[in-house]
Amino acid sequence: MFPPVRVLQPIAVVLFALVLSGCGGGQKHHLIGQTIVPVAQTKIAASHEIFVATSRAKAADPREVYSGDRSKELNLARVDITVPVIHKTGAVERPVGRQTDPAKYFTATRVAAYRDEDAFSRALRADIARRGGRAMVFIHGYNTAFDDAVYRITQIVHDSGYKGTPILFTWASAGRTVDYVYDNNSATAARDRLEDTLRLVARSGAKRVDIVAHSMGNWVTVEALRQLAMTGDRDLGGKMGDIVLASPDIDVDVFKSQMARYGVPDKPFMVLTSKNDRALSISGLIAGQRPRLGDYTDAADIAKYGVVVADVSSLSSGDRLNHAKFADNPVLVKLLGERLQSDNFGQNETEITDRIGTLTRGIGQTITSAAEIVITTPFEVMRVAVGQ
Repeated sequence: MFPPVRVLQPIAVVLFALVLSGCGGGQKHHLIGQTIVPVAQTKIAASHEIFVATSRAKAADPREVYSGDRSKELNLARVDITVPVIHKTGAVERPVGRQTDPAKYFTATRVAAYRDEDAFSRALRADIARRGGRAMVFIHGYNTAFDDAVYRITQIVHDSGYKGTPILFTWASAGRTVDYVYDNNSATAARDRLEDTLRLVARSGAKRVDIVAHSMGNWVTVEALRQLAMTGDRDLGGKMGDIVLASPDIDVDVFKSQMARYGVPDKPFMVLTSKNDRALSISGLIAGQRPRLGDYTDAADIAKYGVVVADVSSLSSGDRLNHAKFADNPVLVKLLGERLQSDNFGQNETEITDRIGTLTRGIGQTITSAAEIVITTPFEVMRVAVGQ
């Protein structure tokens, strides 16, 4: 028999890494502040209306709104949230304490629940029509409480300059580092609800539906896309827009299997990878040292499935795990916004090359350090310099 320490040591290392990687324990996840400090309108940069579809159950504490427990029904709501003038691109200035100061922090000013799908669809249709027919669905990752998900989509919408209707699909993440398995099962359980949400958005007047997923949110996203393909409606009746998979926490072989069923996309998916993503390294250890899609080093092996792989390893991140670069790096969040607003981003080799070059030349002027994005398309590999 092996000595017990040889069995327990790898598990202990992984659990220790998980504890270090997550947010501090005991944090209250109240989206609604107990009191909101009155401030002048000049202190507010913008107010955003975020539509919400969730597989979470309602929280016992109304300030939390939705908990990490699972719901059998799809709950629908809208959150109005302000961003302060002092906001820095890529950051999430989340409130602390019982008082919320809109001049300093993201502030939820109103949360409205819809009684049924029809009421939600009517409100969604009016907003989509007002914004030119575009809608974007964001799916968050592991260890994300409801308030964190709302703050993140708000930051993405604000910093990217996205002009369409933002919809947050939030599945029942426990919001704790020790609940990786629970979160993975919650994401799996939510795939039908995400499929329902995508269909709901498409029939609520959207002319184009973009999808942005992060981390474990990519698992539920690609599963929902696979299900759409199995019903013969993989492009939502021609309304599917861009699909961006950021730091995807998916086993590479599983992704290949999913894409084999989905088929080569009419418009290439964008997959953002990073070799120094520490969160995915931990996930890979848990999975038996299997590579995750988000830190996979053989980009050409993935590109042949009809995706564009952007290796952003050399770009800095706002978090110590290098796991949220797509949103907290000023270059990438602006690149994301440009992609979502473009009508013809990446239809063929020439368009991909020209578009990436044009974008990074402009964006590169906003940063001072030199970096490189390695773009692998189904046609070629490009190295695009950004910065000074």
